[in-house]
Amino acid sequence: LVLVLERRPKKPVLKCTVTMESQVDQAISTSNYNALSRIFTTSWQSLGQGEQRTLSAYFIKASLASPTFLPAAFQSASAISAMRTALGHLPPSVENASDNKLRHMLFDYLVEEEDYRAAGNILAGMNMEANDPQSVYYTPDAERTDVYVKIAECFLNEEDYVEAETFVTRAGTSVESIPDPENHVALILRFKSTYARVLDANRKFLQAAGRYYDLSQANANANANSNANPSATGDGASDSEMMVDDDDLLEFLGRAATCAILAGSSSQRQRILGLVFKDDRLPQLDSIPHFKTHSSIVTKMYMNQIIVRDDDLVTFIDSLGDHQRALMSDGLTIDQRALIEHNMVAVSRLYTSIYFTDLGELLGVSSARAEKIACKLIMDGNLIGGTVDEVDGVLNFDANEPELVSWDGAITSFCTQLNKITDAVRHHY
Repeated sequence: LVLVLERRPKKPVLKCTVTMESQVDQAISTSNYNALSRIFTTSWQSLGQGEQRTLSAYFIKASLASPTFLPAAFQSASAISAMRTALGHLPPSVENASDNKLRHMLFDYLVEEEDYRAAGNILAGMNMEANDPQSVYYTPDAERTDVYVKIAECFLNEEDYVEAETFVTRAGTSVESIPDPENHVALILRFKSTYARVLDANRKFLQAAGRYYDLSQANANANANSNANPSATGDGASDSEMMVDDDDLLEFLGRAATCAILAGSSSQRQRILGLVFKDDRLPQLDSIPHFKTHSSIVTKMYMNQIIVRDDDLVTFIDSLGDHQRALMSDGLTIDQRALIEHNMVAVSRLYTSIYFTDLGELLGVSSARAEKIACKLIMDGNLIGGTVDEVDGVLNFDANEPELVSWDGAITSFCTQLNKITDAVRHHY
């Protein structure tokens, strides 16, 4: 036992770590990317976890300190592999938060290369401290929001809607804590746009429609805020600098129309349709190729007219994204179900009763499916006054409109008119 203890080498790992740090310095100074790859794949297997973390932190700090290594090293897959390995084996804290700095640089490069998933994953590993201003990782609310929005945007580009929702939700938490939102208008608009896109992608069309419509009113809202608080824009920003391009606002309006059309039949959807229908810019959508029939469809839906499969409807369906035409569990696509539900409500305004065989023919579905859809709408409270006579196979409608429906329509009309009046007053003064 004594002989074994005497033969044990003293601190071999420390010597090995020092040697490998020298190798890292040599590889960085000569831009020998293959050598770096060997260090962080095979060579460092002889190190313990603690020594691996120390070497990783050393490599990152040395990379940032070198005047020639970055960003040239990003062109090498071997160098990027070494960086990823090092970023995954770090101590709890790195001097001057060097790991975060490297993540930002690598993120920018990967975005330029359109490798959005890799870019999002790199930025998602950032260490951000929200509560301790003394920490090297302390990140203000606005900066954290920006990071989360960037990550969500990357996953949206990769159509990974689950991950996108995770990070835009985190952004929603931090954006509410920004102490001076008037100085971060562009960031907040980016968050709202990303959030609306995530809702849209996850088929939450009613919520997405509301968000898109709010975004389409961004300039009007900014003018209202600046008139209420002239100092809100700060000394270095003018109203024109904060204005959103009119084409972008029209794009948001078009997306609001799309999502409102696809949303399930409800009084809330009718409100959104009313806002879009009464928007003075609605006819301008006709000049945009992917929105050229939206105004026609919105008008028919808001006016509770039966929509038949004509050229306008075909053009509208062709303009939809894949997630907006997905096949649902009931065997209908999203656009088919939305159209059938709308036509069901439209029929209730024209008939006091109708046989399901006739209703199915009118809707383009079987009588059994028409009955099933009618029952669902009645149960959800979206086919008010509807009753099913299963014996005779008849759907009956109560001709008297409930007071709440009439009241809801009056409120919607009043709010729309009030918005137009306030806009006119702002433009005049």
